[in-house]
Amino acid sequence: MDLPRNALKHALAEGLQQIGIWNSIRDNAVVEMLAGCGFDWMLIDCEHTPRGEAEVMAMLQALQGYDIAAMVRPSRLDASEIKRILDVGALNILVPYVETVEQAELAVASVTYAPKGIRGVGGSTRASRYGAIPNYTQRAREEIGLFLQVETRATLDRIEVIAAVPGVDGMFVGPADLAASLGHPGNMNHPEVHEAIIDAIRRIRAAGLAAGFLSADQGLLEKVVEAGSNFTAVDVDLPLLRRSALERLDACKHWKTG
Repeated sequence: MDLPRNALKHALAEGLQQIGIWNSIRDNAVVEMLAGCGFDWMLIDCEHTPRGEAEVMAMLQALQGYDIAAMVRPSRLDASEIKRILDVGALNILVPYVETVEQAELAVASVTYAPKGIRGVGGSTRASRYGAIPNYTQRAREEIGLFLQVETRATLDRIEVIAAVPGVDGMFVGPADLAASLGHPGNMNHPEVHEAIIDAIRRIRAAGLAAGFLSADQGLLEKVVEAGSNFTAVDVDLPLLRRSALERLDACKHWKTG
């Protein structure tokens, strides 16, 4: 059995646009339904959901057979958590709240086996197809994508030096935390925030990395894609469901008033 090919990593390395959807609903049927919608990739979130590695594995299994790449966001930069997420079969990792070169280097080490990294070796894991992939430990890093989040003013100031850390495939601008860091909590539409987002995307691409972003604001997305975002998440499943439910309710409320 050969090493699974990371289609997302290779597409981004070629500069291709990859459109994504954010998963926060902890239900395999939702994940499987979204997988069939035609998105290029899906983010399985563990930072803002009470989700563990067993659930991540089940969701990766639900995606099996669909033409969609999975990216998993751990709760934090934690080598042990990242190790377990990789062991259950994740190929793409999005590390939140990276602010320094040292943190970026730790993230790289966490997805890399020794002697170059600190990823612990498991004898028989889903990642190695339970031992069926020859020389998995020597080759695994070839197909693992590592992406770091830009979420604070401190990270904005260090984009170029963080991007220069070997082993980083892309950087993802997180608008909510960035807005808070810039002094505008809850106001992602502040002009200073939009300016910082566009500038960050341009600088990430200029540094030679893939640049990512998440928003349901179509106008902002158009500007961000024009600036160079090429792994672009266009919505989150839970608020998308709520908006749809409210729209349907609003369309029918006139029945109650005559």
